[in-house]
Amino acid sequence: MKIIQTTTRHTAIALFTLIAIAVLLPAAAWAHCQIPCGIYDDHARVQAMLEDAATIRKGVVELKALAGQTDVQSLNQIVRWVGNKEEYAQKIIATISDYFLTQRVNPDQADYMERLKKHHAVILAAMKAKQNADLATVDELTATIQALAPYYPEHDHDPAPDPAPAMAPDADHGHDHDHDDGHGHDHSRP
Repeated sequence: MKIIQTTTRHTAIALFTLIAIAVLLPAAAWAHCQIPCGIYDDHARVQAMLEDAATIRKGVVELKALAGQTDVQSLNQIVRWVGNKEEYAQKIIATISDYFLTQRVNPDQADYMERLKKHHAVILAAMKAKQNADLATVDELTATIQALAPYYPEHDHDPAPDPAPAMAPDADHGHDHDHDDGHGHDHSRP
């Protein structure tokens, strides 16, 4: 009886843990699969991080303009800008860790250590951007992101292949049956 209770308790703990992980992990962790799908454009990811840094810059500028204000609307805006700054810094961290470090930086590269240091510098700078509200910190973040650009140059993408054309309902496609029964297949037997 004790073995059944212990097993049930362990199963309940495992189930609770899985549910907690699924609920508590940020959506960014699920942002993109970690298989070589070829969908993401590395250069575009770098440009998106630069845009995120520009958003953080805007937040710092707005926070400085609101500093010292004590009316409710100003306080509300301060909270919103701080949250926005945090969100965009976290997006940068997630892009580096969930995408670049898992899929683009690997030990087989001749300059692996240099790449690793530069990508890690972006994570550290984004963390500092969360902790501070000064433009020098944002400038540092922007510079660390720009330092990655040579690794991910812009390039032309091949256009996606045209999807297979839809087949007409009465087309011959390799087997005999009618297509007039309302759902595309004849289930009658001869």
